[in-house]
Amino acid sequence: MGVFYSTDKLPEFRNAVLTIGTFDGVHLGHQKILKTVTDEAQKINGESIVLTFHPHPRKLLFPQQQLEIITPLEEKINFLSSFGIDHVIVVPFTKEFSQLSAKDYIRDFLVGKFHPHTVVIGYDHHFGSDRSGNITLLKAEQKTYNYQLIEIPEQLIDEAGISSTKIRKALLEGDVKESAAMMGRFYSLKGTVVKGKQLGRTIGYPTANIQLKNTEQLLPAIGVYAVKVNYENALFGGMLSIGYNPTVTEEKTIKIEVNIFEFNREIYGEQLEILFLTRMRGEEKFASLDDLKKQLQADEHYARQLIQNESE
Repeated sequence: MGVFYSTDKLPEFRNAVLTIGTFDGVHLGHQKILKTVTDEAQKINGESIVLTFHPHPRKLLFPQQQLEIITPLEEKINFLSSFGIDHVIVVPFTKEFSQLSAKDYIRDFLVGKFHPHTVVIGYDHHFGSDRSGNITLLKAEQKTYNYQLIEIPEQLIDEAGISSTKIRKALLEGDVKESAAMMGRFYSLKGTVVKGKQLGRTIGYPTANIQLKNTEQLLPAIGVYAVKVNYENALFGGMLSIGYNPTVTEEKTIKIEVNIFEFNREIYGEQLEILFLTRMRGEEKFASLDDLKKQLQADEHYARQLIQNESE
């Protein structure tokens, strides 16, 4: 798959079939659009292309609103590739670009840069300055610029009630099972193992402290989760805590700590990927380390059951 981080010096694409969007989460609704793109490209011996944006347009247009990303750019590109897309164009989303009029967007950007044979677009797609461009304008400009237009209907996109906004809401509520159902895969975080206070090993539950690879990525709700841990392409079961560890510290910094089952290696500085299966409980402050240890034993038993059930 070809990946381009600029719209300058692009190759001549053969019968380009393209779609446009942020595709944050690359969820099941997005995947329907991607399948339409690849199917149409195959019909005409063309090349399938996704135009996406970096940074997320909302970060530039609404900087006062906090926006946490579901899928970091590198992972988004990998997911798009896995669905058979031939090329991904990462368009730098700048203030100048955001101010293009809708007609200039079509003429200078969409047609001028990509010469599409077919444009596949959702019924509610907007573009250009003040989001003034829409499917109606794309239809009106078809004859002028000689492209075909395929509209993804509202029913196809909305029938499952899936959106990036709904996925964010589920994650912020700790409902990682719901987010997985909408995405078609487990939500995941990647990070580096860093040294912590090593208190877990004193009660029989050593943990790897995770420093996130991408600090803009959304962190699920505080609590304790059953997880799978990908280390060097091998999967291990585990349980993970997101929170402040109130039983052992009064620090007000959120920590991410994972206890990996059947694992006994020093992995400081190594990379882990955490796959979230289920939120088992919220964070609690215990009266003693013994009480904490009893709860961790119960958590481990529950997590192992959940991981076993998921694997069957």
